[in-house]
Amino acid sequence: MSVLTSGLDTRSPAYAEARESMLAKLTELDTEHAKALAGGGERYVERHRARGGLLARERIELLLDEGSPFLELSPLAAWGSDFHVGASVVTGVGVVSGVECVIVANDPTVRGGSSNPWSLRKSQRAGEIAERNRMPMISLVESGGADLPTQKEIFIPGGGTFRHLTQLSAAGSPPSPWSSATPQRVGPTSPA
Repeated sequence: MSVLTSGLDTRSPAYAEARESMLAKLTELDTEHAKALAGGGERYVERHRARGGLLARERIELLLDEGSPFLELSPLAAWGSDFHVGASVVTGVGVVSGVECVIVANDPTVRGGSSNPWSLRKSQRAGEIAERNRMPMISLVESGGADLPTQKEIFIPGGGTFRHLTQLSAAGSPPSPWSSATPQRVGPTSPA
């Protein structure tokens, strides 16, 4: 077997500078990702739980086939904008009743799950992925509707969401797993 050699000098000042710069960027990414995972913050998470609600990722976990993975898409959407990192919606690919599906779930802890221009873009991207891969799309909606200050940026482009749904149907995308199967795990009290 051939041995690959490297000319990289891990003791050079240039290497140390590049390493520190990369570690700082990774820390920044971790910080922003933690913000997305935290939803609207502890106060809103606790208020939602006090009302008996499940968080978006918890609803997704209960929907997925037990033990199957979930590939989250665009978790840092809206980073650098005036909106919450994650765009108040969780999107990804997971297996439901043995079928790979695209899943979209509003995060009710971020402005009541209201859609903003970034959540619209993120949801539409999930719809494109479902369409291109002929996958069913499941939406777990728990939303206050549109973020009113940005409604003009949502309602007209939002028609694209309905376009994706009709195109999936017209393309003969596999039926939703819910059309012929009864979910085995419905809520947090269901047996594992």
